[in-house]
Amino acid sequence: MARIVQKYGGTSVGDVERIKKVAERIKATRDEGNQLVVVVSARSGVTNELLARARAVCEFPSERELDMLLATGEQETIALTAMALHGIGVDAVSYTGGQAGIFTDKVHTKAKIKTIDAKPIVRDLEAGKVVIVAGFQGINEEGQITTLGRGGSDLTAIALAAAVKADKCEIYTDVDGVYTADPRVVKDARKLAEISYDEMLELASSGSKVMQTRSVEFAKKYHVVFEVRSSFNHNPGTIVKEEVAYMEKVVVRGVAVDKDQAKVIVSNIRDKPGSAAKVFRSLADANVNVDMIVQNVGRQGVANLTFTVPQTDTAKAVRALEPVLAAIGGGQVTVHEQVAKLSVVGVGMKTHSGVAATLFQALADAGINIEMISTSEIKISIVLDLDRADEAARVAHSAFDLDKV
Repeated sequence: MARIVQKYGGTSVGDVERIKKVAERIKATRDEGNQLVVVVSARSGVTNELLARARAVCEFPSERELDMLLATGEQETIALTAMALHGIGVDAVSYTGGQAGIFTDKVHTKAKIKTIDAKPIVRDLEAGKVVIVAGFQGINEEGQITTLGRGGSDLTAIALAAAVKADKCEIYTDVDGVYTADPRVVKDARKLAEISYDEMLELASSGSKVMQTRSVEFAKKYHVVFEVRSSFNHNPGTIVKEEVAYMEKVVVRGVAVDKDQAKVIVSNIRDKPGSAAKVFRSLADANVNVDMIVQNVGRQGVANLTFTVPQTDTAKAVRALEPVLAAIGGGQVTVHEQVAKLSVVGVGMKTHSGVAATLFQALADAGINIEMISTSEIKISIVLDLDRADEAARVAHSAFDLDKV
C-alpha cells in the first residue's frame, strides 16, 4: 500500500462529466489498496470569472476580500468531487485549506505556507477515506482565509505530499508532461521523460505554464519527487527529481516563452547611492515581482532603470513608484506591454560554453532584435518584441537540436 497525493487542475475538473471521470480515476487508484489525498483547483475559467465580477463592482478590490471570493472556486470543486466519489461507493471527505491545517503568512493573494498540521488528514486516511483538499488556499494565524497566488494548487499538492510523507505525488493537468517547448507553438517539441528541479524551476519562472515556480522550489527543498502527467489518458508523464550526473550531457533542456511580461522604464532619476534601493524597496513593499533588471551608465547626474514585471502588476508598480520618485527628486515611468521573455534552460550550461553565442546568432540570422539580456548558471533569458516571440521560440528550439532524440 502506498500513500499518494494527486492534484487535478482546472481543465481536469472543468465540468460535471470531467469531475466524474476524475472520480473514476481516483477510485481505481484507491482500489489498488492505496491511501489517497486529492488536491483540486477551481473549475477552468471560474477564477477569471470571479476576478471579473470583483473588478466590475470595485476597480481596485481589497486583497482580503479577493481571497474570500476566490477561495470559493476550489470549495465548489472539493464538494462536487467528494459527492462524485460518494456516488460510486467511495468514502471521501472534503477539506478547505484551513481545515487541512495549511497555515500561511499574512500576505493576501500571494501568501506563503508556514506550516501544515496534517494530523486530521492522516487520521482520515488511516480510517480508509479519500481526502479531497482545496488547492490554492490556507489560513493565517488570525484565522483569515489567504490564497497562494495563481497556480497555487500545485504548491498545495507538493506541500501536502511532504507533510503526509507521501510515497508518490502526481500532478495531473491537460498536457502529457513537460516538453522541450510549448507544442502549440513548436510543433516538433518533445516530451521529456525526466527533468531536474533546477531546470523545471527555471522553465516555470520563464513562462512554462506546466508548474508554478514556488511549488517546484518547495519540492526541491523537501525532496518531493513528482510526476507531471495528463488526466485525459494513462500515458507516463515527466518525472521531476534531483539532478544527476548524466543530465549535464544535454546542454539545453528546453525553451520557454512568457508573454505575460511588461517592461518598465524609470528614466531621469538622480544618479546617486540609494536611488535604486528606494525604487526597488517600494516595489517589494507593494509585493510586485521584479524579474530582469538593467541600469544604464549615469550621465550628467541622471540614470535610467529598466526592469520587467508581470503585466498584472504594472498598475500596482506605477502606483508604488510615483511617491518614491517624488521623494528622490523626480523621474518618469514608462510601461511597454508589447514584449515577451524567451528563455533557454539546461543544467548542461554549467559545463558547456557557446550557448549564448549560438542563441544570439540564431536570432540575428532570423532578424529578431534583443532588447534585454539576463543570465544565470543554467538559463539565458532575453526580452524581445511580442510579435516575434513564437518565431523566436521555434528558432531557438531548432538551434539547439531539441527536436532530435
